[in-house]
Amino acid sequence: MAMAQSTFQSKQGGARVSFPPPFVFFGLMASGLALDRWGLPLASDLAPWLRWLGAAFGICGVLTLLSAQVSFRRTGQHPAPWKPSPELLVGGIYRYTRNPMYLGMTLFQAGLGLAVGSGWMSALAPVGLVLVHFIAVRPEEAYLTEKFGESYLRYTSAVRRYL
Repeated sequence: MAMAQSTFQSKQGGARVSFPPPFVFFGLMASGLALDRWGLPLASDLAPWLRWLGAAFGICGVLTLLSAQVSFRRTGQHPAPWKPSPELLVGGIYRYTRNPMYLGMTLFQAGLGLAVGSGWMSALAPVGLVLVHFIAVRPEEAYLTEKFGESYLRYTSAVRRYL
């Protein structure tokens, strides 16, 4: 007899996330570049120090993403939110933020936009995080609350969602 699927669970056994979060950020990065190149440019003539600052933010974003990947690999879990989570990730970067991959993508997009002089790409980074908040973060939180209960709620009270 098959177990009933939860309202918060995907067919694969993880969170019911309807759209891959990285595609949100990649789509907004491409849209930002397009707006800057062929539409209404936004801050394309940035000071060199601001471009370097953007590169630093972009690198911080990549390092945040890599750190999250290391945590997943160490526990043998898959980072796709629609895949099952056999255990909570609470070590490594997850001691500081509950969503390092989405935070890392936001930092990367904002930093890359500044580094390449695409104001729109940077401006759309927080939009990406807001979209992913509703597309992925909220469903993930519901799934993890249902699956891990009190231990997840203790974790959420101790670690911030993003920063």
